[in-house]
Amino acid sequence: QVQLVESGGGLAQAGGSLRLSCAASRRTFSLAWFRQAPGKEREFVAAITSSGSTYYADSVKGRFTISRDNAKNTVYQQMNSLKPEDTAVYYCAAADRTRWGLRDSRDYNYWGQGTQVTVSS
Repeated sequence: QVQLVESGGGLAQAGGSLRLSCAASRRTFSLAWFRQAPGKEREFVAAITSSGSTYYADSVKGRFTISRDNAKNTVYQQMNSLKPEDTAVYYCAAADRTRWGLRDSRDYNYWGQGTQVTVSS
């Protein structure tokens, strides 16, 4: 079992920045962020493996940066140049292995409670 505790998020203006953190109770192969906007399906945002390989959705590439502190089992997501369409509940997720590809939510069997990010125009 893995417990994930998220922090950060909140309200930002368009063009602003926010930082999300997620602390895991143990080390896992991959840590990722997904998001779900009202009325939409949950979508992949970014992922990072224990070796530091990173993966991004095209919609956030160049604006979001995912990083990881393996000593603390913590993943961070720095979100810059925020847009109103980034408004969503952001979920931290952890996977011990990959079968479907790290952008696929089916790989992740541990999920955080979610944190709201709201970007105003």
